[in-house]
Amino acid sequence: MINRILIRVKALQCFYSYRLTKPAGRTPEQAQAELDTAFQKSHELYYYLLHLVVELTDLQDRRLDDAKHKFLPTEQDLNPDTRFVDNRLAQALRQNEEFNRFCRDHLVAWDDIIFLRSMLDRVLHSEPYADYMALEQATLHDDCQLWVTLLRDVLAEDQLFADTVEARSMHWSSEDIDVMVDFAIKTMQRIERNDPEPLFPMFANDEDSRFGPDLLECSIRQYDDNNALIDSLVHTERWNNDRVALMDRLIMSMAITELKGFDSIPTVVTLNEYIELAKTFSTPNSGRFVNGVLNAALVHLREQGLRPELNS
Repeated sequence: MINRILIRVKALQCFYSYRLTKPAGRTPEQAQAELDTAFQKSHELYYYLLHLVVELTDLQDRRLDDAKHKFLPTEQDLNPDTRFVDNRLAQALRQNEEFNRFCRDHLVAWDDIIFLRSMLDRVLHSEPYADYMALEQATLHDDCQLWVTLLRDVLAEDQLFADTVEARSMHWSSEDIDVMVDFAIKTMQRIERNDPEPLFPMFANDEDSRFGPDLLECSIRQYDDNNALIDSLVHTERWNNDRVALMDRLIMSMAITELKGFDSIPTVVTLNEYIELAKTFSTPNSGRFVNGVLNAALVHLREQGLRPELNS
């Protein structure tokens, strides 16, 4: 569930933190522990997104009940349309033992009532909600598709939502939100198909679970050698070594580590992923610079027999 893109992001962040704090005695073991925590927190975000469906549904249920007990309730207050609060996706999540156990064990709950009210108001005033409530009769597909659309096009596009999520945990970034929204939507689609196991594990397989720790460990161990290679390539191409940003160095060093030690990953995938990381996490011109250095590094690695041609 935590895909290779997010694994690289988390490993790079821990690599950067390690290099910054290494003079103060930070150890590789501490960096690995930080990476493990980052993965766990990303996994928690997936459950938080799903739990938001339950909490917003419950909040609307309480609102409808409060309206019935007003001093002068209207006919609509006394006989509300409960289609939204009866949504079968929310019911399926409430009844899922694995979901409930994880949320209970990890204290997953949106305890900010102001945030919940704001998100519910956005839902109730959205076009997907209006279309859903206008249906003559809602099917399970309609129930699930409503929340797919609300999460993807309403909530995830809302600035307050993004700000609140990122402020809630130092481990949650826009990259985490994008990936976990995607997997939350896939879970909703699994529920629609009556999949007996709709929830995703933290990683798709053992290979993915080891990719991040192995990449970080090798990147830390090989940094000096990789950095020397980067300096030689920068000098050969007549770039200024002193002006290479630390983040660019770390991105290129980690990319070289992946090229040398992870033969199963196609070369083009590795190059493209780290060029995108440079564009996201470093300077505006880093993408082009990192691209040039990594392509030169690839030629060197092939000349040394450290990267086979078959993964071009």
